Amino acid sequence: MIGPGEQTAPLTDQRHDGVEEHQYVIIGGGPAGLQLSYYLQQAGCDYVTLERASAPAEFFRHFPRHRRLISLNKVHATSTDPEIRLRWDWNSLLHEPADLPFPKYSSEYFPHADDMVRYLTDFQRYHQLAVRFDTAVERVERVDGGFLLHTPRGALRARCLVVATGWGRPNVPDIRGIEHATGYEDMQTDPAHYAGQRVLILGKGNSAFETASAILGHAAMVHLASPRPLRLAWNTKHPGDVRGHHGAVLDSYQFKTLHSVLDCVIDEIRPVGDRYEVQLTYTHADGETAVLEYESVLRCTGFAMDTSVFDPDCVPAMVPSGRLPTTTPDWQSTNVDGLYFAGTIAQDRDFKRASSAFIDGFRYNLRTLTALLRERYEGVPLPYESRVADPDVLTAAVLDRVNWSSALWTQFEFLCDALVVDADGRVRHHVDLPEDHIRARFRDHPHYYTVGLRWGRDDYGDVFAIERHPQPDRAAESAFIHPVVRRYHGDTLVEELHLLEDLLAEWRRPDRHVAPLRDWFARELPRRR
Repeated sequence: MIGPGEQTAPLTDQRHDGVEEHQYVIIGGGPAGLQLSYYLQQAGCDYVTLERASAPAEFFRHFPRHRRLISLNKVHATSTDPEIRLRWDWNSLLHEPADLPFPKYSSEYFPHADDMVRYLTDFQRYHQLAVRFDTAVERVERVDGGFLLHTPRGALRARCLVVATGWGRPNVPDIRGIEHATGYEDMQTDPAHYAGQRVLILGKGNSAFETASAILGHAAMVHLASPRPLRLAWNTKHPGDVRGHHGAVLDSYQFKTLHSVLDCVIDEIRPVGDRYEVQLTYTHADGETAVLEYESVLRCTGFAMDTSVFDPDCVPAMVPSGRLPTTTPDWQSTNVDGLYFAGTIAQDRDFKRASSAFIDGFRYNLRTLTALLRERYEGVPLPYESRVADPDVLTAAVLDRVNWSSALWTQFEFLCDALVVDADGRVRHHVDLPEDHIRARFRDHPHYYTVGLRWGRDDYGDVFAIERHPQPDRAAESAFIHPVVRRYHGDTLVEELHLLEDLLAEWRRPDRHVAPLRDWFARELPRRR
């Protein structure tokens, strides 16, 4: 859609002692790097983005291996409001006006990965983002006032460094003989290759089920194995868990067609002639062990961040698994000041809950991150809208936000609005902040609220047979996504109000939503503790 001859905007090139300097340097030209580049550019910031490949979207040129995304592309919706439609458009990057949406590139519900490559390539050209391709960062060292990045094209100094590299290496489990397994990144994707074979797939995530679904009708037997039970997205409400369109694999398992899902520890993989003997210990079978034979063993155990470019004094702290960096409430490294993370690798604080691992989640995180970076490095105050501390005013503001915002919808239980009640009777309304950031920022403030959307987290058993209680005073028992308003005194949760779930996610009924929220604010606003 964008002509290949169009050029990007010229880069600001400030030099000191022969070293190029920028306020912000982003590493990575995938969707997160491009989204953050867009926001910094719109704000007139001094930035440059470095990408080792010759074009954007290098990850999506190779993954997923069977080329179908699990991110929804719901082209048709009942609303014509672009903001509301983003709730079901999980692939578009944010930009205004939204004249380059992903649905222009595909009408398929689960789009092809090549469509994402075309989209991101055009997005970078269309907005003339300052991305420098074929520029690999070989080493990052800490220097006074920032970081020094070494590339084959010379060194750059950054006051603030944002890593948006995505996954850099396969996550290889510690199993004796794991070197005999073929990695997801290298495996054959032609289903005919596995015809008549017994296949063991290590892992029970979406890459494992993607692989199993592709070969199900060709392999004689497919086993998926990991120590813990699989997590179904319709139970957990996390879009990164196993999705319903892989149901044929589970169907085959339950009907005993030799395809199985095993909860077990793989003790050893041994090559024996043209097959493999796999010794395993079942997790829920009183220590039962077995030795099973397979013709192929495939490793589908995900990816991890590559930290090899960092000097020892600025290697970021990692989560216990070593796959992700640990971050503070503003997406900064917990141990390296000025080092921030963006995109799928910045998901440790809502891991397996909200959508920070995916475009539809981190596009909002990065809009907020831009505001936080500008506040810190440029002295630009965090924006807010001033309101009167009046029950009717706040009720209208809250219901307008939860009925309209796509950020609160896709980043449920993570991004919230903050209503900060000041002594002069005014309320500062901040939008789309992580709830842990709100609590850290206002830890000394005596009276503020968070507004967000949440799911019921009780064990409902069969999620397709949930008993509902459509009375406003039982809204806290709602199983599906619904608004929740919390009042804090400093870091202490004082009160909480749930509003009833709604089939169409329209929370404006006078009896179920408006009156309960208005009455709650009328009680809480006069209180000082």
